[in-house]
Amino acid sequence: MAKKRPQTKGKPQVTNGEIPVVGAREPCPCGSGRRYKACHGRAAAHAVTELVHRPFEGLAGEGDWVALRELVPAATVELHLKDGLPEGVPSVTLATVLPMAWPALRRDDGSVLIGLQNDTPSGDISRDLADTLLRALEAEPGHPVQARRAPADGPRLQDVLDPQGPFEPVVHTGFEFWVPDSENASTEVTASLERANDAAIPTVKLSGVDSAYWCETPDKNHLRWVMPHPEEKLLDALARLHAAGTSSLGEGTRLVGSFRAHGLTVPVWDLPSAVKAEDIEKPAAEFAERLAAALATDAPLTADERRARGGLTNRQVTLS
Repeated sequence: MAKKRPQTKGKPQVTNGEIPVVGAREPCPCGSGRRYKACHGRAAAHAVTELVHRPFEGLAGEGDWVALRELVPAATVELHLKDGLPEGVPSVTLATVLPMAWPALRRDDGSVLIGLQNDTPSGDISRDLADTLLRALEAEPGHPVQARRAPADGPRLQDVLDPQGPFEPVVHTGFEFWVPDSENASTEVTASLERANDAAIPTVKLSGVDSAYWCETPDKNHLRWVMPHPEEKLLDALARLHAAGTSSLGEGTRLVGSFRAHGLTVPVWDLPSAVKAEDIEKPAAEFAERLAAALATDAPLTADERRARGGLTNRQVTLS
């Protein structure tokens, strides 16, 4: 026979919103008689570990958030808070990477830098970054902020940032933004900057289309374009263009596949090493027009288009 659960009659009952966090093996404060980890602790643990597939959804510049998280070596963006900047904080800046992989840094002048490419302890990058940001706003000037697991019910970036605020990434050639006066930096800091700069791939954000980034590698260049369209519909549209021979960005260029990152799809083109960022601006804008027309088509894929789609799907890589 199954064991009877302890009777809870006469014990005080509390609502879900009042359940405090206790040890996993301790009795749940709700009075059920079960251990916390098997009762209200189960929901709390699930909230912390559940992967949010589109953590930047709803933020201005979602595609750029994804690109800066996964693809761009050195970039910064000024962030705008929903309630404005606190007293003593002149600015809040998102950075792809901070020195020593710090999650955040409160500078001597009170300004705040937040690192985007750090490992996050939960399944919700947005919640972890919001927690880091709020702690950085209260940190002592001149001190970094250490990583921690954000509370499961804590705010997300969507709750903290101004939804109407602009999100305008500035791509840098190196990491000199780490220090306000790099020319007078210490020998150790200078060496760290040189190592970081040597590892950075030259990257340029296109100005004519959203969330598209040209990058230079030794053998060939690439265009990586974060697109907000639903994945299945986007793959169908790319397949239509590929089968029609109109998926390239000009002579010598080729659509080679795509990444999947944070719920968005990132098509990738190989470019000849002679093709620079400014050379690809007009072809990218023209491609955007062809893609819009293909996205508007609901006709079933032809046999050639299905084969093209299969090739694109087989070459897709998931980054997150």
